[in-house]
Amino acid sequence: MTEPLVLTSEQGPIGILTLNMAHKRNALNEEAIAAIDAYFSAVPAHIRAIVLMARGEHFCAGLDLKEHHAKARSGVEFMHVCQGWHRAFDKIQHGGIPVIACLQGAVVGGGLELASAAHVRVADSSTFFALPEGTRGIFTGGGATVRTARIISAPRMVEMMLTGRVLDAQEGRQLGLAHYVCDTAQGDTPAPALALQLAEKIAGNAPLSNYAIVSAISRIADMSATDGLFTEGLVMAMIQQGHDVQQRLGDFVHKKAHKVQLQR
Repeated sequence: MTEPLVLTSEQGPIGILTLNMAHKRNALNEEAIAAIDAYFSAVPAHIRAIVLMARGEHFCAGLDLKEHHAKARSGVEFMHVCQGWHRAFDKIQHGGIPVIACLQGAVVGGGLELASAAHVRVADSSTFFALPEGTRGIFTGGGATVRTARIISAPRMVEMMLTGRVLDAQEGRQLGLAHYVCDTAQGDTPAPALALQLAEKIAGNAPLSNYAIVSAISRIADMSATDGLFTEGLVMAMIQQGHDVQQRLGDFVHKKAHKVQLQR
């Protein structure tokens, strides 16, 4: 019996989606994209954060080029494929639930597009990033020109695609492709454990605040300054109606809440 291309599980309020195609470095075909879309289209109501991870040595090597070559799609056919990727990854970025990506090994091409849709990215020290489409004679189709370019800048993305340059985990963090890098040889917490710890912490935030953070900020970035400021005010007004706002503010006033301070 064939194993599913993605696995799903839960740890309390944390949903876990795992790419399950280690034999092909978790390269994404149409079926895998459909499975990702289906999961993010119907996230259970009790889930407050999601960890996106992968089995094997590699997070995701991108588009399944073997399938792509075998199908020899027309331009119109592949346009529909691209739109399927866009729909699935939009649901990750704009679904209202924080998504933490746990990265290792190859985060390449479409794998980088998938990771770029997540809100927090935790990388193992083995992680490397690349956009090899130029050397393959193709172009990005899963949203890199929007998401990845906004993380690292359009000129940097152009250079990566033209030269095929491969970035290691530390270089990726410097550009914003990873927020955390875990080097277990140096005593760091393993990336999967840190991703789950962060997910648990994020799940403890006010749900309405989390929704606003992951839904509004990237959209406001698309707006003019005037429209963005007005929208920010509207979002804050909406958050103010949350049922736990007064309780959380009261905890601060009565010195029950944690203090913001540098951890050493």
